[in-house]
Amino acid sequence: MTDSTSPAAAPVRHLSIVDAVCVVVGIVVATGIFALPPLVAANTSGPSAMLMAWALGGLLCLCGSLAYADLAAACPGVGGEYLYLSRSLGQFFGFMFVWARMTVIQTGSIAFLAYVFGDYVVRMTGWQQPAGMYCALGAVGALTAFNAIGLRVSKWAQNALTVAKVAGVLAIAVLGLMYGKASVSAGPAAAGAWPGGGGAFGLAMVFVLLTYGGWNEAAYVAGELRRRGRWSMLWVLVAGSVLITLLYMGVNFAYLRILGFEQLQSSRAVAADAMGAVLGERGAVAVSVLVAVAALGAIDGCIFTGSRAIYAWGNDYPAFRVFGRWNGQLGAPVAALVAQGAIAMVLILLPGLSDTLAGKLGSGLQSAAEYTAPVFWTFLFLTGLAAFVLRFKYPTADRPLGSWVGLLMAIVLCVMSAYMLYSSLVYTRIGALVGVGVLLAGLPVYAIARAYQGR
Repeated sequence: MTDSTSPAAAPVRHLSIVDAVCVVVGIVVATGIFALPPLVAANTSGPSAMLMAWALGGLLCLCGSLAYADLAAACPGVGGEYLYLSRSLGQFFGFMFVWARMTVIQTGSIAFLAYVFGDYVVRMTGWQQPAGMYCALGAVGALTAFNAIGLRVSKWAQNALTVAKVAGVLAIAVLGLMYGKASVSAGPAAAGAWPGGGGAFGLAMVFVLLTYGGWNEAAYVAGELRRRGRWSMLWVLVAGSVLITLLYMGVNFAYLRILGFEQLQSSRAVAADAMGAVLGERGAVAVSVLVAVAALGAIDGCIFTGSRAIYAWGNDYPAFRVFGRWNGQLGAPVAALVAQGAIAMVLILLPGLSDTLAGKLGSGLQSAAEYTAPVFWTFLFLTGLAAFVLRFKYPTADRPLGSWVGLLMAIVLCVMSAYMLYSSLVYTRIGALVGVGVLLAGLPVYAIARAYQGR
């Protein structure tokens, strides 16, 4: 009898295209769309420029999705960027990517989303802090256990949470069309904003693409799709990107119609303000519930996809073989899930240990961006380079895109990532250095893993 926890146990292809699209949409449509539009508005010249920024963000993510569909066709296994980087640029880059994902990118995102969930639970219940931190810990622990139960359970939970979020965002968009009266065709010019200067518009795109962040997570479900055809991942990535773009354009149009451009620029809780203006206090409470549900759905999606990279990593390095065990009975990489959940919980606990530590580490959406953004965009740029290398390394792979289209999408991905890396370093502070420092701490870990592998 085969041991269900042995490395020989493999992922089961249980996901349909709809399931995979729900994972992507569930991760991307999180809390950013309820918090970042005022920052985008503050750095654009008017409603038209603001909507153009969101449309451009969607277009760039669609181009990136097409490049990822090409990569998934060349490397269709479980592991996403880890496979792409390892097979194109070498083991070192693949190893460092998973290290960064474990310690900075994915776990940092999970911790941030969990804190958003805790804060909104406190706001709705009237509890006092540190109840929010306890709720954040409980959410990560519960959803990690939920994913460890098995794929058939966790995928339905993700689908249900995604449907709830999409319905809520659509409700905001519809109410904006029905009751909004503000103009969306003009607005006061902002000094230095595009098209006059371009600098402020560049900062607006930082926040736009941060809100779109997560579209690339579909790469981690490629090995669990029922359909293995070359078009399967293309449908997942394109459908997810188009749906997200339409949702974001609709909800931003609603914000503009209800609040107007100037009020949108100064809003601190834009979704609650918009629904409060239309429905009163009941609308604000409904939005709080929606944001909490959005955070839960994003946490669940991040936990699901993050564990798959750790699983692939453990298969390749004997020193971390425990993470490469797939439990055949539960249908999940349990050890990888537990490790990821533990790191995320540590990141949740750190700011709550003392006010001094919280002040140094920072809190809130922008602080989380400082910690994760430079590392994330560095590896996304490297993934764009991997698309070039794999084009020549596996020329006969059954790809959904033609030769020139695939190369063009890879160029767009590289240019977008390089620009965002530059912007994240220019506009961030000490938080970026902390994230880079944690990344560099993986160098001795890699040396140990290589030594163990050689032995």
